[in-house]
Amino acid sequence: MSEKAKWYVVHTYSGHENKVKANIEKIVENRGMEDVIHEVLVPTEDKVEIKNGKKKIKQKKIFPGYVLVKMIMNDESWYVVRNTRGVTGFVGPGSKPIPLTDEEIKNMGIVEAMPEIDVVVGDTIKVTSGPFESFMGVVKDVNLEKHTLKVLISMFGRETPVELDFTQVQKL
Repeated sequence: MSEKAKWYVVHTYSGHENKVKANIEKIVENRGMEDVIHEVLVPTEDKVEIKNGKKKIKQKKIFPGYVLVKMIMNDESWYVVRNTRGVTGFVGPGSKPIPLTDEEIKNMGIVEAMPEIDVVVGDTIKVTSGPFESFMGVVKDVNLEKHTLKVLISMFGRETPVELDFTQVQKL
């Protein structure tokens, strides 16, 4: 049973998105369903607000009243999500949830399948983008789950540890 997990949109009571996310994650953990329900997401963006002359960055929900769930759809996963407190239903005609298309996922800014990297601890890399672009460094740690590398970069005559994304480096 090697079904591919797909993204589904779940409708929630407005203002309950984070609670629903936490509830689904707790149920998944308690029931050991990590292999069926992979990820729960409340899409947010950073908004800069100026109050009393002070700049504040607030996280604003992009789709209030909706939560995205990456899961393999079967009777159990459907039942668990559908019956989570705060969920009013899946988005789709009638009772049949419809997964998001690849184009919809891309338009929402959900990044799928991060690139694998053939770098190991001790390799020398070149930074290809970001604030440390064109710097060289030595890999000290590889985090496959977060898709990041800890790299020692020589800056101002001393070794400085920085965390970089897999997409920001190239092996030399």
